[in-house]
Amino acid sequence: MSRRGTAEKRIAKSDPMFCNRLVNMVVNRIMKDGKKSLAYQILYRAVKMIQQKTETNPLLGLHQAICRVTPNIGVKTRRNEKGSTQKVPIEIGSKQGRALAIH
Repeated sequence: MSRRGTAEKRIAKSDPMFCNRLVNMVVNRIMKDGKKSLAYQILYRAVKMIQQKTETNPLLGLHQAICRVTPNIGVKTRRNEKGSTQKVPIEIGSKQGRALAIH
């Protein structure tokens, strides 16, 4: 048994412009070499272009896009009695599904 304590769950911070956690998760995925300000610039420019072309709320479109690609079922490898492995479908939670959708 481990002697360490359990890690506390951290809540993702929200971005400065829209105060939205989903936007911050997308920015963290875009970020390369620790340049978060550049990732913010890229995302905000894309959001501005979407708003100009569609004249609707771009965050609503981003949320809908993430919801559409979020998986409900994933596969996990299990070993059977004979020693070979096979993939078994399992349900994915909402947080893990959202993370997979952003990836």
